[in-house]
Amino acid sequence: MGYVLALDEGTTSTRAVIFSEDGRTVASAGQEFEQIFPAAGRVEHDAGVIWRTSREVIGQALGTASLTSADISAVGITNQRETTVVWEAATGQPVHNAIVWQDTRGGEYVAELREHAEEIAEITGLPVNTYFSGIKLRWLFDHVDGLRERAAAGEVLFGTIDTWLLWNLTGGVHGGVHVTDVTNASRTLLMDLSTGQWSQRMCQLLDIPAACLPEIRPSVGTFGTIAAGQLLAGVPIAGVLGDQQAAAFGQCRFSPGDTKNTYGTGCFLLTNTGEEIRRSANGLVSTVAYQIEGQPLQYALEGSIAVAGALVQWLRDNLGLIRTADEVNVLASEVSDNGDVYFVPAFSGLYAPHWRADARGALIGMTRFTSRGHIARAALEATAFQTAEVLDVMRRDSGYTINRIAADGGMCASDILMQFQADIAGCEVVRPQIIEATAAGAAYAAGLGAGVYGSLDELTGYWQADASWQPSITAEDRQQLLSRWSQAIERSLGWVED
Repeated sequence: MGYVLALDEGTTSTRAVIFSEDGRTVASAGQEFEQIFPAAGRVEHDAGVIWRTSREVIGQALGTASLTSADISAVGITNQRETTVVWEAATGQPVHNAIVWQDTRGGEYVAELREHAEEIAEITGLPVNTYFSGIKLRWLFDHVDGLRERAAAGEVLFGTIDTWLLWNLTGGVHGGVHVTDVTNASRTLLMDLSTGQWSQRMCQLLDIPAACLPEIRPSVGTFGTIAAGQLLAGVPIAGVLGDQQAAAFGQCRFSPGDTKNTYGTGCFLLTNTGEEIRRSANGLVSTVAYQIEGQPLQYALEGSIAVAGALVQWLRDNLGLIRTADEVNVLASEVSDNGDVYFVPAFSGLYAPHWRADARGALIGMTRFTSRGHIARAALEATAFQTAEVLDVMRRDSGYTINRIAADGGMCASDILMQFQADIAGCEVVRPQIIEATAAGAAYAAGLGAGVYGSLDELTGYWQADASWQPSITAEDRQQLLSRWSQAIERSLGWVED
């Protein structure tokens, strides 16, 4: 039997998951790593720690499964997107902590580029926002002495986390490949969405030397071979996808109109649009869904929500309201509704469909009646409310009715959240048996690239539902709840001045 290992590098943890040739999960291992907050609105990671934890979880997963590199047919990588790393080509040392996708620095560049917003959206499919890698890279070049000149000379390399891992896995300073896949490249604000190649115009607008950029390759295909001296030496890396595209791939959302929502650190609703780039008039982004080597680009519309599971983590780590993430469901179940309490988790501003960097978190509607249960329930419901907003504009912009959402990610284990999501979105919500669809997608892509899996149809046959939820409230009640949520959103805006 051939096995495929997925290296799933998320925003808060690194995981390795091994899948069998019939799509089953065989073993997994994971480690959380430190979130670094240098100042308000800034979020960083130690890229060296990410590389170390990647090696460690690979070893742990192999040990759990009693497997060796000889048993692994291919490796797939999936990663937090937009997070930006720059490192020295000669030493492999990062020149700065990785700047995480949630980081809001670079607002001055956003303001500077507003006059080009329409042109940028046409080229990249993206709005001008600090969310994307190009803004973070521009900030590094402007704040690390001599970095731009070193980049132009080829002395330093840029990459999102997939590129950083690929370079290290394939040899690092001893011949590591400097590549990325088309899904990750599509989130940099530097790629031409129609061609799948770097845009000279975007490099010019952002003052980015093209010499530091990795080669862009299809998501399913050849990336390199793991270097000698590592646990998986000689094993090919045959699939790379940004985490949200990986989740869609793992959910087998291969046809136009197929929609998934990942409930992770953030929350990301993605609808497949096939070979057609569909543009949004309501704050969604046009992005690449995946590309199989030798085949056309496949596209998607996506609505990105900055804070979902991160809000539960905040209740645990910052407030001490809960001891474990699972306790939020216990508390929420103690009350029958939210007690008219609404939680807008705009810790990094609001993403789709608002794109308001001036928003900040707001907990609205509390009285002496309010309990911990109401706050816990409001925290869960915040994710469902944000998803409902994105789904509303997704239906309008995509042209698809979308009566069904395939849910994945850690938060979808909450039956309370899934039922409220069905209620407030007015559609069926389906949870698969493998809720960690991101890792499954990376494994499926790598297995397809290495010939372990024969086709997309074969992969679709592995997908199985675990549970589903239908709306259980009236249209009038739904509208009342959405109206109150809109009022809460309004109260979160304008807190940060330009």
